[in-house]
Amino acid sequence: MTSFSWVNNQESPIRLRNFLRQHGISRTLLKQIKFEGGKIVVNDEIQKVNYMLSDKDVVKITLPPEPANDVIQVSDKEITIVYEDEHFLVVDKPPHLACLPSHLYKNDTIANRVKGYFIRQGYSNQKIHIVNRLDMDTSGIVIFAKHHFAHSLLDMQMQHHEISKKYIAIVEGKINHQHVDICLPIGRKEGSFIERSVVNGGKPSWTEFWVDKSSEDLTLLKIKLHSGRTHQIRVHFKEINHPLIGDWLYNPDNKLMDRQALHCYEMKFYNPFSQEEVLCQSQIPQDMQQIIKRF
Repeated sequence: MTSFSWVNNQESPIRLRNFLRQHGISRTLLKQIKFEGGKIVVNDEIQKVNYMLSDKDVVKITLPPEPANDVIQVSDKEITIVYEDEHFLVVDKPPHLACLPSHLYKNDTIANRVKGYFIRQGYSNQKIHIVNRLDMDTSGIVIFAKHHFAHSLLDMQMQHHEISKKYIAIVEGKINHQHVDICLPIGRKEGSFIERSVVNGGKPSWTEFWVDKSSEDLTLLKIKLHSGRTHQIRVHFKEINHPLIGDWLYNPDNKLMDRQALHCYEMKFYNPFSQEEVLCQSQIPQDMQQIIKRF
């Protein structure tokens, strides 16, 4: 089982629960440790979370085991690994592959493939913790955490917009401005369960982009997401009359590609266990490269 330890360097007494919260242990994880086979030890003695810590006390937590979830079936198809350590696995998701199973895609998603990889590697924790998601037809970087604690720490970074996410996209038309910020609120489109649109009262959404190359009818962009709304990039570029090529939902008449021309080529996050930034990059897939050659 996975364990972590810290030394309390606070001279004033502090409750064990508060000390653990300072180190990123959530209430949910505390409950799992208590009821699902984990341990909290202070100076080699098991303690409850209301215990008062003194200066230089050594705190150690042992996470409960995380067996595989039977809801996610096993796929033995290969994955492309961008980065891996004992806490995180970062993979390069191909286009036309969903991130998580649904009634349409039950047995072969990137989560199914990662589960198969965990089993083949013999990892003790086999529960799937996906940190970020991409639309099925968007390719690029997806982060998985190998245990609940790692997931909760990266989830906090996601909520505070501390994970840098960069994309490359090909849109219709020529954009003459080299650097643009799109700040338009996004919500569900009335009458549609899937489609989103720019609406009054929607969630604040910020997309920043730079023009990389352009022709008379296409523009290649590099994009940085500052918020993470559903279909954000696709909606924002439709709104400014430069929809993504190949986007069956927001640009159905464009047939230059059989999917939206969108690829997550870079993600950067802080690894709290190694205390360093992790930069993950992915090459542009072949279908987009073929279009880029036209510039």
